[in-house]
Amino acid sequence: MRSVSQRLLISVTVLLLLFFGVMAEVLDARFRVVAENSLRELLDAQLRALVASAEPDDEGHIVPRLPDAESRLATPGSGLYAAVSENGGTTFWRSPSATGSLQEFGPPQEPGAREFRYLTDSRGARLAAESRGISWEENGQPRELTFTVAADLQPMTNQISEFRRGLVKGFSVLAVSLLAALALLLRWALAPLRRLAWQIQSMERGERDSLDERWPSELDGVVANLNTLLTSERTRIERYRDTLGNLAHSLKTPLAVLRASFGAGAPGAAQVNEQVDRMTAIVEHQLRRAVTSGGASVGRRAVDVLPIAQDLRGALLKAHAQKDFSLELSVPADMQFVGDRDDLLEALGNLMDNACKWCRSKVRVTALLQSGVGAGQKLRVVVDDDGPGVPEADRDRVLQRGARADEATPGHGLGLAMVRDMAEMYGGALSLADSPLGGARLELRLPGRLR
Repeated sequence: MRSVSQRLLISVTVLLLLFFGVMAEVLDARFRVVAENSLRELLDAQLRALVASAEPDDEGHIVPRLPDAESRLATPGSGLYAAVSENGGTTFWRSPSATGSLQEFGPPQEPGAREFRYLTDSRGARLAAESRGISWEENGQPRELTFTVAADLQPMTNQISEFRRGLVKGFSVLAVSLLAALALLLRWALAPLRRLAWQIQSMERGERDSLDERWPSELDGVVANLNTLLTSERTRIERYRDTLGNLAHSLKTPLAVLRASFGAGAPGAAQVNEQVDRMTAIVEHQLRRAVTSGGASVGRRAVDVLPIAQDLRGALLKAHAQKDFSLELSVPADMQFVGDRDDLLEALGNLMDNACKWCRSKVRVTALLQSGVGAGQKLRVVVDDDGPGVPEADRDRVLQRGARADEATPGHGLGLAMVRDMAEMYGGALSLADSPLGGARLELRLPGRLR
């Protein structure tokens, strides 16, 4: 994953989920403890009330007196039950609420003992019960009794479920709100980085020459160094071009004098002139190669491809007027090459001239923009002809400097090598394949964009 924002959001989301998960478990456990303590306090209060209201009845049993006929203990199936039993005997009193619901209240307890346990009634509902053993003196004779109170757990379970739902809902809303706020904060905080990336991409497309000057303090040094580097590179390339232009101009005169010194009738003139021509071509190739050594520099302006292709078409139709052939152009008007105009003119001129030289009746030039490839290969220029083509075994060789497909054909074998070198300087490539027209297909890939 390449996005810093996505990395931060995913990391924070995982941490929030872990934090809220742990907090939910802690709060849920704490709420259960509080609920259970409240239930025990309720049972304990009911026990104390029962013991306080207990009196002997007509049969001599110690039974509680229910002060309210509409209390939960007096209502059958209310969920709150009570019983009194004599140790060693049977349960002699049950609250009216236990009728048909609860028969067994647990074992008797020794005087002063207390026990908390869970029971199950006749309907399968779980109950929490508390028993207390007491010693009751009557006529100087102690009697050991066990008072028990039981309460249905369903209300407490419902409260816990409701608390959990509220907890999940509240934490979910809080987590989403925090993530949304964090996303907005990250978008605002990382806006300078996105602007920097956008400006660098604009420079790669040839839409601007340098980066803005006003940036946050953390990026000032980086942007200043990039601008300095870009300015230095452009200055260096211009100096190279000027120096190499002067060198090329200086070499022309000695070569011209050398050629003139060997006239047509001079002994060995043909051989000398041939080597002079070869030297001239090699010098031009090496000079052009040095000039394009900075070809793929960031911040270059883009040039339209169609006008260059149209100019070359007109020139080549005149240069090969002795042949009857058609030269078709399929180049969008908004297609642009990000680089030096002279480099594209030379490269495209070599490819089109090579196709015109070898074609039988048709040459076609196509340009399109590719996606999913590197910045140096987005522009795809294809030159097809219906000539004899190039055997697959010779394709790598003819792209080398000084190699030709047909040694009998005039030339120095430098054109395709120069185009390949220029393409590689821009991060592109030159390839040779079979053409749908029947001849050779030369495919040139260079930096490009749509206007």
